[in-house]
Amino acid sequence: MSRIGRHPIAVPAGVEVKIDGSTVTVKGPKGTLTRTVHKNMNVALEDGHVVVTRPDDSNLNKSLHGLTRTLIANMVEGVEKGYSKELEVNGVGYRAQKQGKDLVLNIGYSHQVIMSEVEGITIDVPSPNKIVVSGPDKQQVGQFAAEIREKRPPEPYKGKGIKYADEHIRRKEGKAGKGGK
Repeated sequence: MSRIGRHPIAVPAGVEVKIDGSTVTVKGPKGTLTRTVHKNMNVALEDGHVVVTRPDDSNLNKSLHGLTRTLIANMVEGVEKGYSKELEVNGVGYRAQKQGKDLVLNIGYSHQVIMSEVEGITIDVPSPNKIVVSGPDKQQVGQFAAEIREKRPPEPYKGKGIKYADEHIRRKEGKAGKGGK
């Protein structure tokens, strides 16, 4: 049996889970998330816990079991607490600012890079070199943060660019000069 899949998901107070066939809807203080799970997976609500079971031990069902349980657990945590990714902007003259619902990045190009907030995502710029992307959907938050980072990935020589706050950039040594033999 899947070690992750067999754990029941506790539904905290203030979070409502509705299961309609293979569609799971989770509603909480941070928003509402809906996901259609694979038809082989059985999702049930039993005394305040969501339980995911599989019909048999085929390889497909084994792999889907833990995945389905984790996706539903992420939905429950997302509508209760939310997810956030923090990015840092490093470089001389590089900065980020918020204009209305747009994120405006000055990152060394001849033009400003403008990214609009998508539905379900909140962008916050507490300082010119820090960007916080938050929302209830873990996948959507991670994807949007990756798209921001993609506009100017950090380079290994000076470390200039946009990186995750917890990311370590492996630095390289520059070119060696014309010295010695």
